[in-house]
Amino acid sequence: MGFLNRIFSKKEELLDPLELSFLKCDLHSHLIPGIDDGSPSMDITLEILKRFIDLGYSKIVTTPHVMSDYYRNTSEIIIEGLNLVREEIEKDKLQIEIDAAAEYNLEPSFEELLKNNQILTFGKDNFLLFELSFFKEPPKLNEVIWQMRESGYCPVLAHVERYAYWHKDYDKIEELINRGVKLQLNIGSLTGSYGPDVKYFAERLVKDEVIEFVGSDCHHIQHIEMIEFARKLPIFHQLVRQNQILNKNL
Repeated sequence: MGFLNRIFSKKEELLDPLELSFLKCDLHSHLIPGIDDGSPSMDITLEILKRFIDLGYSKIVTTPHVMSDYYRNTSEIIIEGLNLVREEIEKDKLQIEIDAAAEYNLEPSFEELLKNNQILTFGKDNFLLFELSFFKEPPKLNEVIWQMRESGYCPVLAHVERYAYWHKDYDKIEELINRGVKLQLNIGSLTGSYGPDVKYFAERLVKDEVIEFVGSDCHHIQHIEMIEFARKLPIFHQLVRQNQILNKNL
């Protein structure tokens, strides 16, 4: 926690840690062992789940990467891994529910998955979590958003605050919302763990009340530590109490 403590000056107000049972569900994590850059083993997955329980969560929607160049996960691979995790949760009698969707990289292979209806979603509204390149906006972004909606999915953009090419183009955020995209924010962004520019943009999104899903993007124990620190931040208290946050409905 030394890094996080150095980010904040003595003038930064810290509150009593927020208990997260009313948030209920964490969206966006990488907890199925060995299939992407998240948890490497079942033991680590169970340790992380126990920490989520301690924080007050009662449900996890874990979302492995689906990327043609790196993580060629299919729905079958993800569901098979999910079932193995559920078996271990039952053995250990952990008081937490886990479901799985996926974090889809917006690329040509994703469009094929859309056409063939080979998509894992979460929630009653067919929410579909997708991410973009961190280097530049994809040229077909608006077209693919339209395809998602035409196919009956509700698009959810992962860690919207981390796309630096929009930090000085806030109109793009409004355009996404007008196109029916829901926005997910990483808790760690509010701690400054992704840098000061991401932190500043994340705070603006919170203050404008445009975030609808809060996620840990948990890959490892250090991301749990980010949540533990974030629970003391006034901006995080403000975020999770906003009426438009949908985690508790999952």
